[in-house]
Amino acid sequence: MPVLLSRFPDNSMPSPSARITRPIVTGAGGFVGSALCSRLQEHGRIALSGAHWREALAAVDFRGATVFHLAARVHQRGAREADYEADNTGKTLALAEAAAATGAARFVFASTVKVFGEESRGQPFFEGDEPDPRDAYARSKWQAEKALGAVAQRTALETVVLRIPLTYGRAATGNFRSLVRLADSGWWLPFAAIDNRRSLVHVDDLVEALVLAACHPAAPGRTFVVAHPEAASTPRLVGAIRAALARPARLFRLPPALLEAGASLAGMGSQVRRLTRSLEADPSALIRDLGWAPRFGLEAGIEASLRDWPQGTRA
Repeated sequence: MPVLLSRFPDNSMPSPSARITRPIVTGAGGFVGSALCSRLQEHGRIALSGAHWREALAAVDFRGATVFHLAARVHQRGAREADYEADNTGKTLALAEAAAATGAARFVFASTVKVFGEESRGQPFFEGDEPDPRDAYARSKWQAEKALGAVAQRTALETVVLRIPLTYGRAATGNFRSLVRLADSGWWLPFAAIDNRRSLVHVDDLVEALVLAACHPAAPGRTFVVAHPEAASTPRLVGAIRAALARPARLFRLPPALLEAGASLAGMGSQVRRLTRSLEADPSALIRDLGWAPRFGLEAGIEASLRDWPQGTRA
């Protein structure tokens, strides 16, 4: 039976409620997957890990299902290019082929804005911009997008790709948690001179985009950026985190080039460039064509994200 979802933007569907038929989620135990499953309430799950994932996949009944493919190998120390290809490209293709062969209705794929590249220069990326993935993770996601498109061309499977930036919210992990720990240290940080633009999205707003991608009639065959329309600089982001943690801003000026040079000598060049450089992508197509309406601006979103963080996550 279809799952009925409320809180759907009135201008995005002919009906006030969204219908997602037999939702099936990969990555259901992750940060975004957990939030999506809470929103769906009723859903199936597929685990694509372990030695017998192909056998598990073959046993799934996809008839009429809507597949949310969120599982992925993200940045992992020591992982090889082949590992990313196997997990992010190969498994996406296998899942899409199985879904198409047994009658799934739609396939929503969580990709990354890093498909565009590591840095936006002067203007944000748009969906139609030429991909330029620079690391193994981004390359594997771009290859997965192309593989998914090939399946859609030769089958009846409807596909939607969402390119997603840094996602934050309660219980967020990865880069956001690392930044919170740095901000919560109370140290003076050399970020005041950074004038960059980074796209972000709150997890609840991302979930709404996933829901729209799953049931909006204008979504199939499209690739959308999912990001708050207002990008944020690193000083603003760190300031918002410190304000939410009731800490003083404590930022001082250091030329970004000098900061990057020192980080490179310490073997942390890529991490620091994520703080000094811009990576901005424009979500106007998602807002215009699907009626997506993000609710969380940066300061309100950060405050909501950190309000109940346990002390054990703070260092």
